[in-house]
Amino acid sequence: MKIAMCLLCTQLFAAQAGRTSAEAAVHEMVKRYANARDVSDSKAVGALFTDNADQLVSSGEWRRGRDALVRGMLASSARETGKRTLTVETVRFLGDDVAIADARYEIGDRKMWSTFIMKRSSGGWRIEAIRNMLPTAQSTTSRDQTR
Repeated sequence: MKIAMCLLCTQLFAAQAGRTSAEAAVHEMVKRYANARDVSDSKAVGALFTDNADQLVSSGEWRRGRDALVRGMLASSARETGKRTLTVETVRFLGDDVAIADARYEIGDRKMWSTFIMKRSSGGWRIEAIRNMLPTAQSTTSRDQTR
């Protein structure tokens, strides 16, 4: 019985350590994304994504494929003013190799949300999709209808 309990505890500890390591890697990917965008490094930006990654930006533009993402990101970074800050609020794993990271995304006075869907492969974690959202104020009528 003691051996079984020790094995169970060891497995639980190993699973938790693996999850903590994976969560740190997801946080690091978001940090690398922000840094690559800040210096407009096309190779560093491109290396973060899977080949068929896509991004829906807050303007409604949908960028599909790594090349379109890199072109669009570099163009929007050149137009933007203000410091880019991404703060990961939550990471949720859909399995050992798929994660969703939700981050507060601020550029100057624009306050948005960004959701990253990441996939782990033999080459490490890569971004599969990004969804950016610019929240709007909820109207009184809408709030009343949800009660």
